[in-house]
Amino acid sequence: MAAQNYEFTGKTVDEAVAEGLKTLKLRPDQVDIEVLNKGSRGIFGIGSEPAQVRLTPRTEPVKTEVSTKTDAAPTTPVAAPPITVVAQPEAPIATETSSTVAAMPQPVAPVAPAAAESAPSAVTESQAPAAEQTASATEPAAAPAPDETAIDDDALVELSVDLLTKMVKLLGFQAEIRPSWKEANDKMGEYDERYLLLDIHGSDLGALIGRRGETLDNIQYLLRLMVNQRLRQWKNIVVDVEQYKARRVTQLTQLAHRMADQVTTSGRAISLEPMPANERRVVHLALRDHPSVYTESTGEGERRKVNIVAKH
Repeated sequence: MAAQNYEFTGKTVDEAVAEGLKTLKLRPDQVDIEVLNKGSRGIFGIGSEPAQVRLTPRTEPVKTEVSTKTDAAPTTPVAAPPITVVAQPEAPIATETSSTVAAMPQPVAPVAPAAAESAPSAVTESQAPAAEQTASATEPAAAPAPDETAIDDDALVELSVDLLTKMVKLLGFQAEIRPSWKEANDKMGEYDERYLLLDIHGSDLGALIGRRGETLDNIQYLLRLMVNQRLRQWKNIVVDVEQYKARRVTQLTQLAHRMADQVTTSGRAISLEPMPANERRVVHLALRDHPSVYTESTGEGERRKVNIVAKH
């Protein structure tokens, strides 16, 4: 009698396999895995398709040595059950729209790592948030070896502005690119070293921002990749639309302090809405020295969010 097989889909092959194993309640060594379709992310969401796998449970499990690992008991104090509150900033960004862009494929050339989100590892006022191991899907993964010939600031500005202008024009927008050099600013969530800021100005540019800034992050990723391919050097270039990112940091900081005041008054934990890693880091940094609350991240993937918890 032939073994029964099951098909599962996901954004990636790994996600499809994980979903299948979870559904069948089996370990990887207890099934035969056949990849039917590796899937495709497409370009800006166009032409994307899910990965598909076929799992066939084995009649006789393969004997393998399986190690178990249990997480250490948390060192933070036990708080009352959290109340989930979807908290939004008081004033929405006028230029932000609901359009979204799928995460871009991984680059072939080596590129620099994304900034890690900071999160506290214990409840003490003197401790700074530890780096959370979540990298943005739209950021490069590894830094290339520096080229022997360094490019000066003016040449980098000229190249970056030219490439971004062409990209924006191809996307169907007429805009002005305003370049400036900025010093490191940890409050911005990811800019821990001097960087080149390219601020896009024009009319009706909300589509360049996208939902939660996803489109803007993808534009920044593509520009960094193109500059890296030209120069064979990693350059810290930040793309913004009419100071959207700076305004977003201000909104998140204000939101964090408002929610912290509520937690301090009620003694009950509050969960913020799911956010990308760089925005969660802004909240962690805003409250890292707060005398009455601490922050922690929970959830997986796009559902990961910040919890604000009272200290006891």
